[in-house]
Amino acid sequence: MFEEYVLAASTADLSAEPAAREHADAVEFRMDLASDPLDQLADYDGELPLLVTNRASWEGGEADGLGRYDALSDAISRDAVAAVDVELAALRGTHPDPAEASHATALRDAAREAGVAVVASVHDFESTPEPAALVDLLADAASEGDVGKLATTATAPGDALAMIEATHEATAAGHRVATMCMGEPGRHTRAVTPLYGSKIGYAPVDAADATAPGQYPLATLRDLVNGLRAVDPEA
Repeated sequence: MFEEYVLAASTADLSAEPAAREHADAVEFRMDLASDPLDQLADYDGELPLLVTNRASWEGGEADGLGRYDALSDAISRDAVAAVDVELAALRGTHPDPAEASHATALRDAAREAGVAVVASVHDFESTPEPAALVDLLADAASEGDVGKLATTATAPGDALAMIEATHEATAAGHRVATMCMGEPGRHTRAVTPLYGSKIGYAPVDAADATAPGQYPLATLRDLVNGLRAVDPEA
């Protein structure tokens, strides 16, 4: 997975998967936002592979405590789950709670044994660092996972340019990355960074249920990416 660009439809309700099939390549299942996520996984019989995310509260999600790793460990045993998101700060041991690192690395090891790809993610809800710092973050994330994901907040057009430049440099250096800017000034990066190597895009199944600032509706992002890459959507 992630050899080519993957458009993931984000949702907390797996029963919405049929509505995503026309435009998405996968479903990002936001377990931290879901009701009875393990029951949903047990009942899932959809066509699209799943990227499971149980986002920690300290990184913008709603999952509290180390119990989120138990839920993710259960999730990666499911045949439909092709990838799991793990926060870079946990994998690197830079989170203040030292238990995060042991849980995160154990989850990564279990995922790899199960043939499940690991997305090592970083989110900055305040700003976008300079391009060199972005490249370093992407290199760190890509070294800890199969894909390094970086989402920052753009407050000006220059932030979007920084992310595009960093995506190009990280990809040229051989790193597999997924990049985007949150916020209106960087919204277009969600469609543009795939041109420079970004491997994952995120869009809500239902536009009313966006899981991050600046997300496009699913069909819109698919059309934008296809149009920019000159890909026939019927191909």
